[in-house]
Amino acid sequence: MTPRKKLKGLVAATITPMTPDGKINLPVIRQYVDYLVNEQNVKNVFVNGTTGEGLSLSIQERKQLAEEWMCQGKDKLDHVIIHVGALNLPECQELARHAAAIGAGGIAVIAPFFFKPTNKDELVAFLQKVASEAPEVPFYYYHIPPLTGVKIRVEELLDGIKAQIPTFQGVKFSDTDLLDLAQCINKNKTGEFEFLYGVDEQLLGALAVGADGAVGSTYNYLGKQTNLMLQAFAKPDFALAQQYQFLTGEFLNFVIKLGFGVAQTKAVMTFVSGIPMGPPRLPLVGASSEFIVKAKAKLDSIVWPHGD
Repeated sequence: MTPRKKLKGLVAATITPMTPDGKINLPVIRQYVDYLVNEQNVKNVFVNGTTGEGLSLSIQERKQLAEEWMCQGKDKLDHVIIHVGALNLPECQELARHAAAIGAGGIAVIAPFFFKPTNKDELVAFLQKVASEAPEVPFYYYHIPPLTGVKIRVEELLDGIKAQIPTFQGVKFSDTDLLDLAQCINKNKTGEFEFLYGVDEQLLGALAVGADGAVGSTYNYLGKQTNLMLQAFAKPDFALAQQYQFLTGEFLNFVIKLGFGVAQTKAVMTFVSGIPMGPPRLPLVGASSEFIVKAKAKLDSIVWPHGD
């Protein structure tokens, strides 16, 4: 058996392309894969997560998307991680079994956020029941307390988790608490776990405390520039790495003030890549034409180091 390649670097949190009438648009996934690989130099994806509106999709739609990403990514992508989290355990388990059956490189699970786990033991018990349905597949916990309201610290979660979830591989850490992240990395002295940061505008800070890489929506359209930031950090050329982070932050700060979420991300990806991402699914509503004009003008105005 070939040793598993470590997941590091950039992972695009994929957008779910939709037709104007709100159905998932599977035929554009092939073009999407080629764009990520050839234009953004991003070869890892995280499918059906927050950016992909995973919780707004039916189970059947999520399976279809997972299958299409696996099919189109074959021999092109290094890792396809499928998010299988849902609000109820049976659906999570069904999606985990499906991901295993199609050969996914990993599965990830968000904490349930209507009836919430209130402590580490409750959360681990839930995660274990999902992971056990895909016993050969690397398992990631998707930590995003700003959306779930589940604020159990990951540092606490790590204690003894491998004994309960043998496939536990790491965390998609989508929180601004760099102290918690740093404590996790400090505990991970053997390097058996992977910590992928999920707040794009703070990635450089996460790298400084030892994050292995990042999962985020901006890597769909700013992957090339962020890869150059990773290269600068590794050299190390911290001044250059800062320049890239500050410019990414300048764009995000601008669009966040306009109102920036999944719908607006779909619009930005559409005008940058030329691939039609379509509207979001209700209750989200599409980006306004005013947003698109302003966001495009702002992005076009940014002068990246060395003309990248």
